[in-house]
Amino acid sequence: MTTFRALLASCCLAWTLAGCAGWRSVAQSTPAAAPIAPAPAPLVLVSLDGFHPDWLDPAATPHLARLAREGVSAAMRPSYPSLTFPNHYTVVTGRRPDRHGIVHNIMRDPALGRFANSDPEAVGDGRWWQEGEPLWVTAEKAGLRTATYFWPGSEAAVHGVRPSRWKRYDGTIPAQARVDEVLAWLDAPAAARPRFVTLYFGMVDEAVHDHGPDSAQARAAIAAVDAALGRLVAGLETRGLLDAVHLVVVSDHGMAAVPPTQVLALEDMVDPADAEWVTYGQVLGFVPRAGREAAAEAALLGTHRGYACWRREALPARWHYGTHRRVPPIVCQTEEGWDALPRARLAQRPATVRGSHGYDPALASMRALFVARGPALRAGATLLVFDNVHVYPLLARLLGVDPLAGDWDRCVLAGALREPVAGCGR
Repeated sequence: MTTFRALLASCCLAWTLAGCAGWRSVAQSTPAAAPIAPAPAPLVLVSLDGFHPDWLDPAATPHLARLAREGVSAAMRPSYPSLTFPNHYTVVTGRRPDRHGIVHNIMRDPALGRFANSDPEAVGDGRWWQEGEPLWVTAEKAGLRTATYFWPGSEAAVHGVRPSRWKRYDGTIPAQARVDEVLAWLDAPAAARPRFVTLYFGMVDEAVHDHGPDSAQARAAIAAVDAALGRLVAGLETRGLLDAVHLVVVSDHGMAAVPPTQVLALEDMVDPADAEWVTYGQVLGFVPRAGREAAAEAALLGTHRGYACWRREALPARWHYGTHRRVPPIVCQTEEGWDALPRARLAQRPATVRGSHGYDPALASMRALFVARGPALRAGATLLVFDNVHVYPLLARLLGVDPLAGDWDRCVLAGALREPVAGCGR
């Protein structure tokens, strides 16, 4: 068995290095008369929701630090808004939220109604997701099996296609159980083994939201996700697959502390008789009521203590946001360390420091994590900060499929690869 696994890993390495020479799809890469190809190397994409790159530390996160030491690491700027669903979908589609349509965790569409990330029916409705094509759909169309252990969008049939394996989100499933099932997927015979796998952990995001980024609970959650990564790496090593797998670890955003004195009530921002709120938190959307447009704009537009508001067409250009029909007519952005909630929710909020995201992606506190290790990737490389939309072409390259048109630039992460990318300088 050991000899077989060593041979498999060697074959996977050879296939991966050869397959990364260009952007061609797997379906086009092998001539009809060629010998039987070895089993392809898997790509495993892991999300550590809410994990700030500054928390990568050899003492506190030894397993993650090992992956960074043996691979490529960087900090990423999230796309606007720096929220969970929009940024997870950006990573796997190569489109910014204003183009892929998941413009917030909470949305309203003229035809579809209301979307909330806590609503399983909306999350599983493919009509919300069809303006982007996630990598698992592209891979399945190319004849590659995929498996998703949670990822926004993976519970829906997007363009009529689902992953070969997928799960409805259940945050109660322990991290160890998630890792063990992913390893079991990779143990499947070659014909059933997924080529692309996603794995999601939300413990850090939850702990920081509830207790703040400097809390003991946050440190415990950071240690827990690192232990889960260690379990995954150990499982791959036991199978002789660690050096034949591309393992990419990302987060969707960072976190900032919110003191209890820096929380606004939406009703104090504008009279509910003048405007209805669609979203709340840090990126706030308001729809003026009929005949009350002037009053709503007079109350909201401009700079205020803790926030600023714009008409959607006048939002800062660097956010690449405001053209999609799901973006409300007036958008307000809170300053770093401020939240805005309906008064009813505000009354339920504990008077303690909490953590939030959704702030300007240019802020250092909002930066996200990128760590990648694998046979086609450089070792010990640290890259400059980049926009997370550029992860997509790298994933497509490692997967062996053609990336679809989007907002990405394949040269941004060319320095992560061992081999040069045509048309991209070093």
